[in-house]
Amino acid sequence: MGDRKRVNVEGDRLSSLPDDLIHKILSFVRTKHAVQTSVLSSRWRYIWTSIPCLNFSCKGFRTFPKFSKFVKHVLSGRNNQIEVSSVELTSRGKVVQPCDERILSYAFSHNVQEVNITFLPEKKIEFPVSLFSSQSLKNLTLTGCTWRVYNLSITTPPTWELQTLATLNLHFVTLHDANTDNGDSLFSHCANLKNLTLKHCRLVGLSGFNISHPGLSSLTLEDSYDGVNVVTPQLKNLIIKGWRGLHLISAPNLSSLHYKGSYDSLQLSTDLLHLERVDVCLSDPSNKTVCLLQQFRSVKFLTLNLEIVKVYLYWSLMLSTYNSHLTVFFQH
Repeated sequence: MGDRKRVNVEGDRLSSLPDDLIHKILSFVRTKHAVQTSVLSSRWRYIWTSIPCLNFSCKGFRTFPKFSKFVKHVLSGRNNQIEVSSVELTSRGKVVQPCDERILSYAFSHNVQEVNITFLPEKKIEFPVSLFSSQSLKNLTLTGCTWRVYNLSITTPPTWELQTLATLNLHFVTLHDANTDNGDSLFSHCANLKNLTLKHCRLVGLSGFNISHPGLSSLTLEDSYDGVNVVTPQLKNLIIKGWRGLHLISAPNLSSLHYKGSYDSLQLSTDLLHLERVDVCLSDPSNKTVCLLQQFRSVKFLTLNLEIVKVYLYWSLMLSTYNSHLTVFFQH
């Protein structure tokens, strides 16, 4: 009897929480589970209809028609006066399914600011970026299947026109550099883009992949093999890890650089007068590494892997020994 009373008290405490706090708690679970809370009591019956975060996944349904029916139930039963702050969607299929389009259309009509989409295993997924024609979208994450052995990815169109987008994260995505005659690059029409992350992306372009953007402030490139040219006058933070291929970097206002890879792959074409923090890990340091380090002579914080330090000390010792012999020679 005592245990039952204690459970009831705890249940009352949870139910007595304000709606905003309950919404925050339910934002960490899928919408399917949030809807299921409606059977708890009359207090919970309509809580799910005003949650600003939507999280749909087809993995929780045996068939796609059942998933589509559930999506229709949620969107038709939701309080239309409540805006949508974020959407997480896990889907499958070689093309975007009608219910996926329904979810995105509903979200954009309710001023969604953040969208995160993950695609389950398919050999190739055609994804129309035109679905994101929105004046409210600020953060977008697209993730293809992470089963690299099948080389799975999302193939996007060669142009991106997302005017309000500030943060773009792409994982396992095939991109096409438009490389048009007027000099436009892939992301040049994302006027407000500030943060760009590309991980395990395949880049396709006739003359190399170009990231040219006047307002980009943070760029992360990880685990790919295509060459890339970066022309970003306002870039402050640059991270390159395991990205093979030649990197030509023009970023005069760069203040932080984190690089892990081969020395021969990194070329800095501008004087880095504002660079303050550098973290470099080279897999194959050589005598040429000293030339790279000279570009970092004015940084405040410098982190190097042990192999670089060994090379630097070796050549410093060799130079010191050479100068000593040269001095003795002239004295005689």
